[in-house]
Amino acid sequence: MRKIPFTKMHGAGNDYIYIDCFAFPLSFDPEDLARKMSPRHFSVGGDGVVLILPSEKADAKMRMFNLDGSEGKMCGNAIRCVAKYLSDHGLTQKDVITVETLSGIKTLRLFKEQGKVVRVSVEMGQAVFAPKDIPVLFEGTEMVEAPVSVLGKQYAITAVSMGNPHAVIFTEGVKDMDLAAIGPTFETLSIFPERVNTEFAEMIDDKTILMRVWERGSGETYACGTGASATVAAAVKTGRVKAGDEITVRLLGGDLSIRVGADYAVTMTGPATEVYQGEYWYDEN
Repeated sequence: MRKIPFTKMHGAGNDYIYIDCFAFPLSFDPEDLARKMSPRHFSVGGDGVVLILPSEKADAKMRMFNLDGSEGKMCGNAIRCVAKYLSDHGLTQKDVITVETLSGIKTLRLFKEQGKVVRVSVEMGQAVFAPKDIPVLFEGTEMVEAPVSVLGKQYAITAVSMGNPHAVIFTEGVKDMDLAAIGPTFETLSIFPERVNTEFAEMIDDKTILMRVWERGSGETYACGTGASATVAAAVKTGRVKAGDEITVRLLGGDLSIRVGADYAVTMTGPATEVYQGEYWYDEN
């Protein structure tokens, strides 16, 4: 048994368990740790575990593991909390920082109140629609509102990568959808060889989108930063919103502000909240 210090944080309700590997060097199996710490009611509980590590390329490095132990390339809500942790805990004095992820180095701008970070803006990179880069098995140059049959119903799917794969579906009645029943089938669609995050989005007006998300490896989460980014990029691609406009994405855990440029470069702004700190007794057996 080993005692591992952690910090519980969330971005718009997308909650992760954060481990400071500057102070507590990585000497454990993070996949096993994520599986053991993430279950709600039986352990700390969260959408997964995030490691905050030193980087040779940026101010810090982020590795994130879903509750099933699988490693994700990027999480927009988690990276905002990483930025807050670095600043609030004295690991950086900067207002603009860089964080290394599996989907590249991200630049973040920190907004503070009374010396603490409350919001973070993230340059998420460009939304990608080329099927081979998502990846999705599709013969055309872009999979935009392509009809796909799932559980006997037709859905129009737009495939997008934000460093991880997304299937965006614009529909109605999002609040009442039974995601627990349909989400696992979408996640494991055979056309997505690396599984997929699925966003169900409803247009409220030309600057507001209601969204729920089923994340691969985690199930339904209260928010998904890359998912919100992919959804607005898909909305621009399909003409539902204008490039350059600031779009509010309403999620179960709160709102995110997304701006997608004409070149599909995405900027996301949202909250970052520290909930508590604790210690976890880790049984490696």
